[in-house]
Amino acid sequence: MTAIPARRLNHAVLFVSDIDRSVEFWTSALDMEVVSQIPQAHAAFLRLTHGSNHHDLGLFGLGPDVRKPPGAGIGLYHLAWQVNTVDELADARQTLIDLDAYAGESSHGATKSIYGKDPDGNEFEVMWMIPLNEWGELANSATTERLDLAAEVERWTGIPTA
Repeated sequence: MTAIPARRLNHAVLFVSDIDRSVEFWTSALDMEVVSQIPQAHAAFLRLTHGSNHHDLGLFGLGPDVRKPPGAGIGLYHLAWQVNTVDELADARQTLIDLDAYAGESSHGATKSIYGKDPDGNEFEVMWMIPLNEWGELANSATTERLDLAAEVERWTGIPTA
């Protein structure tokens, strides 16, 4: 068997309760634009305005009576959206706070992460990756530590992602 040579996540699709509310959230939180809406399917496809993909996120509305069961379940845990600079990560933190969607933050060594939740409780990550030549021993490890975002911005401001 040959493994599939995937490069990165191309797009994600979420089931949501209210399609209009979710479109408003995602276009506000991640500066996305609506590529296409299919009202009869309660669907919308969104693209990051700073990206080059056809669409990055698909949303399918299930209606207001559908709710995620309490507690963790089998299935999607979160999506990770990569930004180009640590400065954009700091801006993302404030955007999520402004949207009352901020859910935490952490350093995973080579990546620095902010977490949010959409209106249906779907968790997502906004992350920045330190330059590849700085990975060192981080190349083969994954940690979860407290993120000192101010210190990361001071150290890495203006440096593009790996």
